Amino acid sequence: GQSISALPLETCETMNGMWGYKIKDQNYKSAPTLLRLLVRTASKGANLLLNIGPQPNGELPATALSRLCEMGEWLNGPAGESIYATVAGPVSMGDSIVSTRSRRDGSIYLHLLTDNVPSTLTLPLDEKVTSATALLTGEKLAAKFNRKERTLTLTLPQLTQGQVDYIVKLSR
Repeated sequence: GQSISALPLETCETMNGMWGYKIKDQNYKSAPTLLRLLVRTASKGANLLLNIGPQPNGELPATALSRLCEMGEWLNGPAGESIYATVAGPVSMGDSIVSTRSRRDGSIYLHLLTDNVPSTLTLPLDEKVTSATALLTGEKLAAKFNRKERTLTLTLPQLTQGQVDYIVKLSR
């Protein structure tokens, strides 16, 4: 449970550096940066409020729309399963390895948000896992659950440099 209050949590961020529109502020966050922000927010069981300042004519800046389209494409693919209809997951190792949990079937989604993950990864986990699958490719991963030590050891393939998020679906 969350220790702050029973109210929903929310992360409030800007796409660039300003809450309102400023013509000179063209320092927009990249789509991968925004997607990682979304994943980290979801892993805490929170909502992401992503501010976009409209231009003086009321239209949204083209760069903001482009970023939203890129985020939407990612979420409309297999990765969306790990964000939509989920709650905070049981694994959180800083900003580089976080997790979400499906409200539907209890599956756990590990989000590896860094290229520097070893080929064998041992995670603290109290729950038995029956299978581990790379969500985006469907590749089965070797997984060994140790109930006594409450750990899960995964054997991972070579991760692609610069990918947004390597997602492992853990079925129970």
